[in-house]
Amino acid sequence: MNSGWQRATRWLHPGLRVKRWFLLILIGIAVAAMGAVLMLNLFAYELTIYSGGPLAATAIGSIAILIGLALVALAMRQVVRSVATALLPDEDQLVDVMLTRRRRAMGPAVVTIGGGTGLSQLLRGLKTRTSNLTAIATISDDGGSSGRLTRDLPGLGLPPGDIRNCLVALADEEPLMTQLLQYRFNGASTELGGHSLGNLLIAALTDITGDFERAVQETSRVLAIRGRVLPPTLQKVELCARTTGGTELRGETTISMTTESIDYIFLDPPAPPAVPEVLEAIAEARVIIIGPGSTYTSVTPNLLVAGVADALANTPALRIFVCNVMTQPGETDSFKASDHVAAIEKHVDSPVFEYVIVNTQRPDREILQRYHAAGAIFVEPDVATIARMGYIPVEGEFLSDDDWARHNPDRLSDAIIRLVAQETKIGL
Repeated sequence: MNSGWQRATRWLHPGLRVKRWFLLILIGIAVAAMGAVLMLNLFAYELTIYSGGPLAATAIGSIAILIGLALVALAMRQVVRSVATALLPDEDQLVDVMLTRRRRAMGPAVVTIGGGTGLSQLLRGLKTRTSNLTAIATISDDGGSSGRLTRDLPGLGLPPGDIRNCLVALADEEPLMTQLLQYRFNGASTELGGHSLGNLLIAALTDITGDFERAVQETSRVLAIRGRVLPPTLQKVELCARTTGGTELRGETTISMTTESIDYIFLDPPAPPAVPEVLEAIAEARVIIIGPGSTYTSVTPNLLVAGVADALANTPALRIFVCNVMTQPGETDSFKASDHVAAIEKHVDSPVFEYVIVNTQRPDREILQRYHAAGAIFVEPDVATIARMGYIPVEGEFLSDDDWARHNPDRLSDAIIRLVAQETKIGL
């Protein structure tokens, strides 16, 4: 009882700027009550003598009720404004925020599967359309900060890099969160050198909670993300590849640096158990988007987790594959759009998507030259070949306006929205 009273009286704490409006509410209620009393003639006799007759008393009562209700309405408006100012420091309109959140909450369930910067770009566009987002991010990264952490901290279990990128992309206050969680410590000679602050946060939460999945959930709460991010499996796996020349490669970093053509990839141990929430999300989804991302090291590994490919093959959801804009040096050299599709086909028993979104817009010459120097080329949109393979190509100009050859989040999301609206009669 005392604790409840203490919580209630906290509203009277100095500086909240609501006490005056609570007082005004009481005054308004009192004035309205007085007016109601007049209307009920409880004090009509006395008031009639001084006000000039019953008609005047009725008028005074009506006016008093209106004034009282107006005072209550004004005070309530100011209380809401005081609370909204605390919650919305950027002076956003509360009604606009409420309507936007309601629209997102009513959006269809969307599942995205991939990893790397490609998936992050897609999520930045989708999060403005729906809050019912589930991002399934690969956990095979063994290089950079993620690789060092998994080697130095055996209890971490899974590399956090791709998970972190998705969390940042879905964060409500993304610009600041991006700078904070993507921050990398300088100094190669120090133990922190090269580490991402976001990776360290997830590693610390894993150590505190004793559970990688729980750590991701807690990080999601800290960032107030729209949607959720899941690893496809909680079992530690190593990504392996077999080249067309018969060489076996182990580890994502080794695979991405190869100069030989990749024949297929596999996980060691094979077919690790899927996180139950992943299979549930796929079963309940209205829209499933595979990619963009490195075909062999970001997208396909998710499909090799036990049950994931079968769930994708049997879901009634609208299934879309987003092809990359540029090839991945060492992995998909000289690949056209249809080659990316064929590479995924080779790793599944049944088709896991129906539509293929292909970018037809070539980057500027200067950008292409920079990518060529790094060993990447533009992915040719051979949509006719894709159609002959039994898929439905969706063409468009989806390039970002910055100095990178990557998807523009809004243009890509708009294309997906149009496709969803056209095929399912629902929108994001």
